[in-house]
Amino acid sequence: MMDDVTGLAGLLYEFGLLKRYKRTGWLVAGVRDPESIAEHSFRAAVIAGVIARLEGANPERAAFMSLFHDTQETRITDIPYIGKRYLKAASNEDVTADQMRGLPAEVADMVGDAVGEYEEKASLEAVCARDADKLECLIQAVEYREQGHQNVQGWIDSSLDALTTPTGKRLAEEALRTGTLEWVTRVLNGD
Repeated sequence: MMDDVTGLAGLLYEFGLLKRYKRTGWLVAGVRDPESIAEHSFRAAVIAGVIARLEGANPERAAFMSLFHDTQETRITDIPYIGKRYLKAASNEDVTADQMRGLPAEVADMVGDAVGEYEEKASLEAVCARDADKLECLIQAVEYREQGHQNVQGWIDSSLDALTTPTGKRLAEEALRTGTLEWVTRVLNGD
């Protein structure tokens, strides 16, 4: 049992790196202090739960997959798309298998199954989680654009094109139609 706990503690420290690792695509776009991978994954999980509920899927499962969808980046980092042209990273399933090696089977299976389901788009929940990943990127790009970053339109366009669920598409349209702080005005006006 002690080895199991030691391995699990190490995994928790490893996943803590996601709070420090920055999303590199935003560096390419000129954002000096971009969001961390953990910040992205948190909002993606919230979005996944919302999309899944509205699409008739299990919101908890979709949110759970979103929490683990980028955990492999502790080992391979967040390779920007231009870098992927030149580099061949191991599959997320293979990286996850390495991360789970030596951990209790219950934990390894839980994480490995979630990552596999997400990568294979094997369920409606996985499709919702993948849409959440793209919608979160789109929303982040809109926020960066409002902060004065002009090189984010490519992220908006590619994220919009990748959405597949009706709910994801509707949310994206609304996010593009409204300003990032319009919700504050509505709250202050009692709307």
